[in-house]
Amino acid sequence: MEVYVLLGFVLILSIYLGLELISKVPSTLHTPLMSGANAISGIALVGALTLSMDTHLQVILAFLAIFFATINVFGGYLVTNRMLKMFKKK
Repeated sequence: MEVYVLLGFVLILSIYLGLELISKVPSTLHTPLMSGANAISGIALVGALTLSMDTHLQVILAFLAIFFATINVFGGYLVTNRMLKMFKKK
């Protein structure tokens, strides 16, 4: 039970710090940060694909990880591409 309290604290702290960090980033840096976040989601996607699937819980968690990481990667790259088009000369 103590582990869950610690994990909950870490989750809440990471959410708070993430919101504080993103709110302080200038708009010119959002595109490079989004590309970095997409790379991290790609790593999570590869990790979920290589997960050994012994139990039903692992299969469900791997499916969810693959589903959400795929949405994040493709959506993030679409948004990044659209933002980069704004900086190209016409």
